[in-house]
Amino acid sequence: MKAPETRSRAHATHEDEKVGTRKHKAADVKGEEAADHKAKKTKSENTEEEKDQNGHSNGEKVLEEFVEFCKTTQEKLSVEDMKELLEVNGQDTSGSEHALVLRCQDMMFFGPLEKCPVCNGNLECNGRDYSCKGTYSEWSTCTFSTRDPPRKKEAIKLTDSVEKSDVADLIKSHQDQKCRPHRTLDLLDKPFIGMTITISGRLSHTHQYWRKEIEKHGGKVANTVAGVTCVVVAPAERERGGSSKVIEAMETGIPVVREAWLKDSIDKQAPQPLDAYDVVTDLSVDGKGIPWDKQDPGEEAIASLTTELKLYGKRGVYKDTRLQEQGGIIFEKDGIIYNCAFSICDLGRGVNEYAIMQLVMVPGNHLHLYYKKGKVGDDPGAEERLEEWENLNEAIKEFVRLFEELTGNEFEPWEREKKFQKKPMKFYPIDMDEGVDARHGGLALRQLGIAATHCKLEPVVANFIKVLCSQEIYKYALMELCYDAPDLPMGMLSQLHLKRCEEVLLQFIETAKSTKDSGPKAKALWTDFSQKWFTLMHSTRPFIFRDYQEIADYAANALESVRDIAVASYLIGDMSGATIEDPLSDRYSKLGCPINPVEKDSDDYKMILKYLEKTYEPTKVGDISYDVSVDNIFAVESSACPSYDEIKRLPNKVLLWCGTSTSNLLRHLQKGFMPAVCSLPVPGYMFGRAIVCSDAAAEAARYGFTAADRPEGFLVLAVASLGDQTTEVTSPPEDTEALEEKKIGVKGLGRKTTDEKEHFIWKDDIKVPCGRLIPSQHKDSPLEYNEFAAYDPKQGSIRFLVAIKFEEKGLPA
Repeated sequence: MKAPETRSRAHATHEDEKVGTRKHKAADVKGEEAADHKAKKTKSENTEEEKDQNGHSNGEKVLEEFVEFCKTTQEKLSVEDMKELLEVNGQDTSGSEHALVLRCQDMMFFGPLEKCPVCNGNLECNGRDYSCKGTYSEWSTCTFSTRDPPRKKEAIKLTDSVEKSDVADLIKSHQDQKCRPHRTLDLLDKPFIGMTITISGRLSHTHQYWRKEIEKHGGKVANTVAGVTCVVVAPAERERGGSSKVIEAMETGIPVVREAWLKDSIDKQAPQPLDAYDVVTDLSVDGKGIPWDKQDPGEEAIASLTTELKLYGKRGVYKDTRLQEQGGIIFEKDGIIYNCAFSICDLGRGVNEYAIMQLVMVPGNHLHLYYKKGKVGDDPGAEERLEEWENLNEAIKEFVRLFEELTGNEFEPWEREKKFQKKPMKFYPIDMDEGVDARHGGLALRQLGIAATHCKLEPVVANFIKVLCSQEIYKYALMELCYDAPDLPMGMLSQLHLKRCEEVLLQFIETAKSTKDSGPKAKALWTDFSQKWFTLMHSTRPFIFRDYQEIADYAANALESVRDIAVASYLIGDMSGATIEDPLSDRYSKLGCPINPVEKDSDDYKMILKYLEKTYEPTKVGDISYDVSVDNIFAVESSACPSYDEIKRLPNKVLLWCGTSTSNLLRHLQKGFMPAVCSLPVPGYMFGRAIVCSDAAAEAARYGFTAADRPEGFLVLAVASLGDQTTEVTSPPEDTEALEEKKIGVKGLGRKTTDEKEHFIWKDDIKVPCGRLIPSQHKDSPLEYNEFAAYDPKQGSIRFLVAIKFEEKGLPA
């Protein structure tokens, strides 16, 4: 049966939509943004504005008038006058004097702003658009923005001081709504709005050229370094150690970037991340590094896979403290373990951070308090301190104070009863369990061969268990989902935390399905969920979910995968010790699932090979197609699944393919199949809380495939009983709850099916739908291949594991 936790990563309606890694996801998003941007640009270029006799567009005339208006009002009105004017017109009066002046000038010339239509907060112009500064919920600030904000229709109210001023008549000329011009914010060709840039060294173009380009695209050029956004230099500046401007920028923390940053920002009509163009990282004293979220996704993935996990569970001493090297252990008193991890994701404020707090006892009764807060992948930018405390009670008080400062909650109610209320702009605790994350406790690469050599199991089985106990497969799994922060043990979350994530997911899906609005309020609902989700499930690259497919891929699937990795982590434990003690045999016995290789000359082996060859077609990733070859086939008897004697007595039995990631296999073998966590109107989740499988090996292979540099995977073969009654569907069932309650078997009819003329009976009346894949009559089905859903775990039993290797099609042998 198809493991629901990995089903939708690659579930596609077209051949080229296959499993996506972090890099694929990023490319997809960039492609969509580029397409959207191109459409906007075309629209902008094709819109002919009326020109006056001097050739100026209406927008340019309004801008010139507004600039002159601002100069005049700023000369004649004080900041206090403007603040009073904002107040009597119900506008925001917070912020700096500069912000007050800009806000008041905008109101006087274009009209007073209405409140945010989503959260009733205040709108603020940032030069690119008007964005909301309010809070949508305790989990997120509002992300509403518009370039055409709603404005009040009534006339501006004037204070006595303004009435008596020399600009009263000028302001009154804009009081009537009909006299107010419309403000146009053209972001498309002005990426440097609000930026001040200085230039240094010999560039490919003259300084005068770049000055004109920067000013043309909304920025300002300064001759000094103080207060600028960045310093643009030639690569030669780095080789020479830097000019005086470069040195001054390095000393004050101002970014120093390559000339390519200017060109790329103009070409893409959006300011590019400064960190990605940095030229002096390793020239500075500390070497600040490029934060992960600013790196190319492929580079970030490499950094993730080569970085050690720093916190592996509730009793893990954080790696950067170096106290574990001194025999340090997490301090515990009265049943409370003083080790907390926190997360916050607020995309409205551009925040995605974690925090760690620990009390660590080192031999000799030396108690240390460790505190760290920062953005994932940006260690040099993190706030960090390690202090030794002589007074135990004072150390505990400081720990409790920090907890309350970070979360707005009391410490003991959380640790004793898990009572917690999320507060606006505050962190949320990530509840860790007491085990060891598999990325830390599993076998490292250098241990794999030795562990298998010392194992008493049959060599083929030992190698299989070795793979499932390897750190690497869990690192890759979390990396592909972007849940791979080295500072948080996402593979060792508690059942309580996972349950809270599931509740949040189910509640959102129910609300989203019942919401009729498709405007800003609906968008805000999805935005709020996204920020709540990525606070609970800390990601290195959070984003705003836009549709149910993304919910399936990066929320439901991620939750199921993390849940399964947590089970694997419990089973694997800590294998960092001596491998001569045969840890693989020990884990095999704990698995409770006999695993035996199937002889290659046996009838079962030949039957499975035939079934695979008939129902497989190349998996396609981009322009490359992959065939599969079989390495080994294992017969399994999981104690968590119905025994073969039990399953063979059930009606309507079929041998079906199930796809799963290798990182989920230990949970399947130890705990059996689990239904999907939710119902979504997309392939893979459209049957609701079901266990899903297919008669096509091609379908299962999508989930077993990882990447070209990791070609090994596994397919599962299970015997499933579809019951006395089977319902056939060609679209997502409207009422999956009724199917779940009645435990009715469901067959989703795909656009391709197996040729029934070639089907046969294996044994004990078990049907094998082995036939070549042919087009079906259901050309409009959302499913490419037939899928079968069972709602009772007792209706399915894992029988075989097929170890396969993906091979690029067409390569010479």
